[in-house]
Amino acid sequence: MEKAGARNTMYAVILTGGKQLRVEEGNVVRVEKLTAEVGDTITFDQVAAIGDESGLAVGAPFVDGATVTAKVLANGKGKKIRVFTYKPKCGQKRAMGHRQPFTQIRIESISK
Repeated sequence: MEKAGARNTMYAVILTGGKQLRVEEGNVVRVEKLTAEVGDTITFDQVAAIGDESGLAVGAPFVDGATVTAKVLANGKGKKIRVFTYKPKCGQKRAMGHRQPFTQIRIESISK
């Protein structure tokens, strides 16, 4: 009997931008800014784990020969984050803003 919400598709855990992401084929995700133009194809070879209906393959630290291929959809900046610092009793105030750059990608294929 299959669990409710169980998935029968292949997924992978990739490392990019100092973060681990769980991705499946067809997913559209935002990752830290990559040096790639819109329309380029990127290959992630740092795959920490791959799971499918036959089981889970976990690397130490990476799965040998596993790759994830993605297509770059957009490069941009996220929403502005407002930062306000002050020191009480000194009258010192400073307001800053930050927009984190990102690359939006679509996962094309996962291979073992």
